[in-house]
Amino acid sequence: MRQSLEPTRDPGDYQFAHRIRTRFAETDAMGIVHHAAYLPYLEEARVAYLRQLGHPYEEVRRDGFNFAVLEVAVRYRRPLQFDELVDVRLRAGAVSRASFQLAYLLTVGDDVRATAVTVHGCVDPSGKAMRLPAWVGEIFSIPPGADSGSIQSAP
Repeated sequence: MRQSLEPTRDPGDYQFAHRIRTRFAETDAMGIVHHAAYLPYLEEARVAYLRQLGHPYEEVRRDGFNFAVLEVAVRYRRPLQFDELVDVRLRAGAVSRASFQLAYLLTVGDDVRATAVTVHGCVDPSGKAMRLPAWVGEIFSIPPGADSGSIQSAP
């Protein structure tokens, strides 16, 4: 296991937040969001974060880099329900030459619903490991609590 970043439950520790509304198609008969639906929420927030930083993922890929998910861990604290507005906060950390980690905090209002960590490895278009672009180490070294973006709502 490569994961070393520990997600906190303090929203002030996160650099960015992206707002998502839960959809009916993601729920069971009781209106509870299925656990697998959380992974696309993390991905949507991650892509929005890169866009906010001036590095849209399409541009990253065009430059010959891919950030493959190597590991993901989610701790479900309270269920999400249909039609809730979820703030998916994230912060970067644990950057190495070829990988980085992101910690996530999912909240509805002030209520913590889940925490998560994703570990990403940089690979070329053929899937071969490679060094991260230099900007990743520079930007992802922002200390926890530093503000690099306000809440961004999904279009």
